Amino acid sequence: MNPRRPTPRLMSRLPLLALLLPLLSSCVLQPSREVPPDQLAEAEPVLAAPVQAAAPPMTTPSGHCQPEADLWSRIRAGFALHEHDHPRIANDLAWYERHPRYMERVSERATPYLHLIVEELAAREMPMELALLPVVESAFQPFAYSHGRAAGIWQFIPGTGRRFGLQQTWWYDGRRDIGESTRAALDYLAYLHRFFDGDWLHALAAYNAGEGTVRRAIRRNQNAGRPTDYWSLDLPRETEGYVPKLLALSRLVNNPPAFGQILPSIADEPYLTRIEIGSQIDLDLAAELAGLSIEQIYLYNPGYNRWATDPNGPHSLKVPLSVAGQFQQNLADYPAGERISWARYQVKSGDALGPIAQRHKTTVELIRQVNNIRGNTIRVGDTLIIPVARTDLNRYRLSANQRLEAQQNRERQGHRVEHRVREGDTLWGISRQYGVGIQQLAQWNGMAPRDTLRPGTTLVIWTQQAQDRLSMLNPASFVHPYEQSTTRRIGYTVRSGDSLAAISQRFRVDMQSLREWNNLHGQRYLQPGQRLTLYVDVRHQFGS
Repeated sequence: MNPRRPTPRLMSRLPLLALLLPLLSSCVLQPSREVPPDQLAEAEPVLAAPVQAAAPPMTTPSGHCQPEADLWSRIRAGFALHEHDHPRIANDLAWYERHPRYMERVSERATPYLHLIVEELAAREMPMELALLPVVESAFQPFAYSHGRAAGIWQFIPGTGRRFGLQQTWWYDGRRDIGESTRAALDYLAYLHRFFDGDWLHALAAYNAGEGTVRRAIRRNQNAGRPTDYWSLDLPRETEGYVPKLLALSRLVNNPPAFGQILPSIADEPYLTRIEIGSQIDLDLAAELAGLSIEQIYLYNPGYNRWATDPNGPHSLKVPLSVAGQFQQNLADYPAGERISWARYQVKSGDALGPIAQRHKTTVELIRQVNNIRGNTIRVGDTLIIPVARTDLNRYRLSANQRLEAQQNRERQGHRVEHRVREGDTLWGISRQYGVGIQQLAQWNGMAPRDTLRPGTTLVIWTQQAQDRLSMLNPASFVHPYEQSTTRRIGYTVRSGDSLAAISQRFRVDMQSLREWNNLHGQRYLQPGQRLTLYVDVRHQFGS
């Protein structure tokens, strides 16, 4: 469909629009009111995309103000779920009416992505109400991550994402890729629509709760002789509020002034275009070649987790049409072999591929691939070639690592404690240990309660427990806040000839604490290469 070609419906209205234009100056809109902070969900930091200023609205004979034809007008023209009405819809409409600034902010975040979604819906002849589903799912937050492990604007959980072809690796998560996740979401919705014999409300409920949950609810009503329409089903509380929220949004978009809203105008034309790169590229370099900020590159390409694109693909980037030509020319002029920076690393005694990869913020698989290594065997003295970021990693502010760091460093109430994850740790066990809720613990660390913990990672905990109590909970996992203590957590590798007595004497700690920190009860001998954790007072570390 050509987005610039007027539809027959619009052509039939042109004479009327010409008569209404003189009335524009008399149209008065209700001013916006700020949303109370306690009404807003805590969200990932995002950079608002450029939004065109809203043009003066047109006035209908009934006195309602309507914006000029833009992407919102195209969405309205494709609405197909008008016939549904229920008190639950009115409740959500009342909330939106009380919080007009909410949709303004959502519209700004949606601007780079919405045209792509509308085009895909139009090509599939699906209801345009579905273009509003990311508002319900994520408020168009590209880095949204839920307690149920759902990611991206369409909120795919890992299993459903894989089911619909979304690649998920250390480098790249297709659930956050705007184009790929939109394709997968509409594939899933089309499947659900067929599964429920053309009932869109059942399909939408199943997108939220799963087709099995909705099918069982339908069968229960059939067996009891009750109606099986969406409104009559006994569904999870979240799902019972899910469909009404979408239908309320469609009513609001259909007539914003009726609900005290002004939607920022979004042009009915592509905002982003995909550029084929052909190989892995450092995202800081890509931003430089495109004349964009590194934050913009991540917002237009939120599927990339790290400082570079995935070495195994996809080898493409989305950039605004306005810079596409410049980017392509600069990319062609830049040597292909220099799109990634490389470091040379000489293998030392005790090295292993895992720690080397972690130190260089890359993967074992990539080090193996670049250096033609089979298995995990590396030899002391060998030189490894390792791809590395071209600048300080803090510059990649919206990479997965930096977003997690920002989340963990956000100031909250209570004592800040760092817990180093050990083998066998669980979020439930750690939450009980420190007297905090599991949902809170997961949120503080950018996780979902069901996420798997990896030994060696650090969790940040905000607790009301006294610090002397905290240090006794799990001494080998507790990390003192540096600004409040002279105690430091250090790692020590056992050498040939070492003993517990010698190590405790060297670091001026008592031997019983050393045993407790490392669960060494009953163990008489240490093994060379064994790693120990110690908590030492820096004021007492002097001499040899």
